[in-house]
Amino acid sequence: MLTVNHYARIRRLHREGHSLRQIARQLGHSPKTILKALRHPEPIPNPRPVPRAAPTFDPIRPLVDAIRAADERAPRKQRHTASQIDRRLVTEYGYTGSYGPIQRYLRERRLDRRDTFVPLDHRPGRRCEADFGHIHVDFPDGRRLIPVLVLTWSYSNAPFALALPTERPEAIRHGLSEGFTFFGGVPREVWWDNPTTVAIHVGRGRDRTLHPRYAALASHYTFTPAFCLPVTPREKPRVENRVKDLQHMWATPVPRVASLDELNAHLRQCRVTARGRTCGSRVETVGTRFARDLAAALPVPGRPFEACVLQPGSVDKYQTAAFDGNRYSVPRRWAFRPVTVKGFVDRVEIVADHRVVATHARTYATAERVLDPLHFLAILEQRPATLDHAPVYRDWALPPAFADLRRDLEMRLGARAGVRQFIRVLQLLAAHPLDRVEQAVHSVRIRGDPTAVAITACVERLARQPSGPSDTPVSLTPSALPDLSRFNRLLTSHPTPEEDPDE
Repeated sequence: MLTVNHYARIRRLHREGHSLRQIARQLGHSPKTILKALRHPEPIPNPRPVPRAAPTFDPIRPLVDAIRAADERAPRKQRHTASQIDRRLVTEYGYTGSYGPIQRYLRERRLDRRDTFVPLDHRPGRRCEADFGHIHVDFPDGRRLIPVLVLTWSYSNAPFALALPTERPEAIRHGLSEGFTFFGGVPREVWWDNPTTVAIHVGRGRDRTLHPRYAALASHYTFTPAFCLPVTPREKPRVENRVKDLQHMWATPVPRVASLDELNAHLRQCRVTARGRTCGSRVETVGTRFARDLAAALPVPGRPFEACVLQPGSVDKYQTAAFDGNRYSVPRRWAFRPVTVKGFVDRVEIVADHRVVATHARTYATAERVLDPLHFLAILEQRPATLDHAPVYRDWALPPAFADLRRDLEMRLGARAGVRQFIRVLQLLAAHPLDRVEQAVHSVRIRGDPTAVAITACVERLARQPSGPSDTPVSLTPSALPDLSRFNRLLTSHPTPEEDPDE
C-alpha cells in the first residue's frame, strides 16, 4: 500500500519531466498507480464496507430480540452470550447461517445501549468530593496499610490528603475539620459514596439517613451533605483521580516515616505542590482556579467542631471507664460515678461535672488498660505494696533522682517507713509539675537528710517564686539576719532635713 511519501516522490519525478512509463519502471509500479498518484496529493482511504446480514439471518432476527428481552429479567450472571444464542438458534430453530452475523448484530445492539454523557463543569465554591484511599507505609515496626482521607474541590481540583489511624466516624469528622481549616473555606456541598460511617441508611434515589454526628458536623459548617447514586462512583471523578495520584505519585516509592505526623507532613507538601499543576486541557493552574473556589466558598466558623464520639459510662472500683473495648483511668474522686467519655482520633477525654477530669492518648488495641499513675496517688498511702506490685507504678518512668531518694530514705528510716516517706513525695506530683518536685528532691538531698516534710516545704517555696523554678538547686541554708542597728538609730535621733537617714 502506497503512503503519502510514495505519492510525494511520484509527483516530484513527474514535475522533473519523467514520463509515466519512466516513473513506473523506476519505482516498480503500474502506470495506473502512477496516474492515481498524480491525480491526488495523498492516498484516498478505502471506506470500510458495511457488513450486510446474510439472507438466512433476517428471518430469525425477531428470535434474537426475544431472547435478549427475556435476559433483561434474568439474573446478571445467567444471561445469554452470543455463542449461546447461536447454539439455541441452531438446535431449536434450525438456523443454518454462520456465527458472524449473530455476533455483529449483538455488538450493534450493545453500542446502541451504551451510556453517553454531557460534559459538566461545576461552579466555583460549590462542591467538594470526599473519599478514602489506602497506601502502604513503612514504619519502624514494619509495613502497614494506612487509610488516607482525600478531599478535592470539583471546580479547581485543589486537593487535601490526611493520613488517619482509622476510618471510623470520628476520624472522618476530624479529617473534614482539618481539611476545611487547611483550605480556609467550606464548600456548599460535600459529596460521598455511601459509607455507613456517614450515611447509616440508603433510601430510594438520593434519600439518606445521616449519622447523627455527621449531621452535627454539616450543621456546624453549614454545608449540604450529598451522595452519589449506588454503584455510580463516576459522579465524583475528581476525587477518584486524586486517589490515584495519592497511590501512584505521592506514595511511590513507598514512604518510609517514623510516625503518622511525619507522613502527614509529606502529604501536606504534596498537596501544596499540586496547586502549581494544570489538570486536563486547562491552561490555568489549580491554584489560580482554587482562588475562585475560595472566594465563593463559605467561611470557616471561628469555633472548631468537636470531632469525637460521645459515650456515657461509669467508673468501676479500679478507677477506670470503658471506651471502645479498653479502659481508661480517672482520679480517685470520680470512682463509682457516672461520666461521659469523648473519643477523639488521638485521645480520650473523660468528663464529669461538666469538666474534663482525665485525658489519655487513645489506643486502638483491645482489652488494654490505659492508666495514669497520678490518678492512684490518693490510695497509694493506704496500699504501699502497690508501689512494687502494680504495673502502673512498676513501669512508671520517673527521673533517676526519685529512685535515689527512695534508696536514701529506706537506708535512713528502714524499708517500711522509707517507702511511706517516698509515697508522700510522690503525692506532690498531683499538685505540682514533675520538674519542680525533681528540683526540690535534688536540693534537699544536698543536705544529706532528705525527708518528705523538707521536700514539701521546698516545693511550696519554688511554687511561690514568680519566675518559676530554675536549673540551679535551691540552697536551704538560712540566710544571714539583717542588721537592726540602723533601725535603732531611728529610735534615738531625728535627722535634720539636710541629713540623710540612710547615711
